[in-house]
Amino acid sequence: MKQGNWTLVTEFILLGLTNDPEMQTPLFAFFLLVYILTLVGNIGMIALIRVSPRLHSPMYFLLSNLSFVDFCYSSVITPNMLANFLSAGRVISLPHCAMQLFFFIGLASAEIFLLAVMAYDRYVAICNPLLYSLIMAEQACFNFVAGVYLVALLHSLLHTTCTFRLPFCLSNRISHFYCDVPPLLKLSCSDTSINEALLISVGGSLSVASLIAIIISYTYIALSVLRIRSLGGRWRAFSTCSSHFVCITLFFSTGLFMYVRPTSSYSMDQDKVVSVFYTVVIPMLNPFIYSLRNSDVKGALRKVIEGGLVSRQIT
Repeated sequence: MKQGNWTLVTEFILLGLTNDPEMQTPLFAFFLLVYILTLVGNIGMIALIRVSPRLHSPMYFLLSNLSFVDFCYSSVITPNMLANFLSAGRVISLPHCAMQLFFFIGLASAEIFLLAVMAYDRYVAICNPLLYSLIMAEQACFNFVAGVYLVALLHSLLHTTCTFRLPFCLSNRISHFYCDVPPLLKLSCSDTSINEALLISVGGSLSVASLIAIIISYTYIALSVLRIRSLGGRWRAFSTCSSHFVCITLFFSTGLFMYVRPTSSYSMDQDKVVSVFYTVVIPMLNPFIYSLRNSDVKGALRKVIEGGLVSRQIT
């Protein structure tokens, strides 16, 4: 479809991580393994929390939602990337690209907000333990999670709508392995200053606000832990939020680097490497971080395994 001297784009070509033919098969094998571990880790975490009574608490209800978001988040990006390693065309239609962008932004936003809610949960548990069951009651947890998904949906709808209202006519070659806002803006033949402002102001504000909420929560947690006289008591209090703190550090350090800066400073080759960690590796790491660093999860997993072995011996 032509408009003036421009040909409007109706499909895109994802250039992927590399054009080196010799790297396609090893990268496919590596990311297939990562994706399998992501599915096993996150689905396993959801199932473990569901079947283990000792994990039926607000903290693990939020963790199960984080695992669900990670599972969906990775599934939006990785299968298409794996298919492109084996395909010469790497074509993605405009509606498919818009759908991928919508779910990617929504799920990434949900992860950010969930991490903030989980920080608040740890703050209440450590700083106000007597009020924990009242503040983090079942209905309150459902309200928190519903709010997370609603705000994430609206945030995603805003960016996806504003991005795909633009005419794409400079090229149809996306220098990335998935549809994201910055590389798409580079393909538009119209003024993208409003989109860039929205990306930094709205997206940046929500991310920074979540980060500030996390920092405030952990500041109060640190002050509360320091008041505990025994070293063992301090360690027990710290161990309940150490896994969450590691996940926050990984996610926010890469996410803020990717998006809270002017699009003129983007280097696609550099950003592809960061994006791999942000979109593919972190969803795999989160359940394993909680499994390895959380005594409740390890205890519940051990009990499920032992129960399974006992039932097998009986039969």
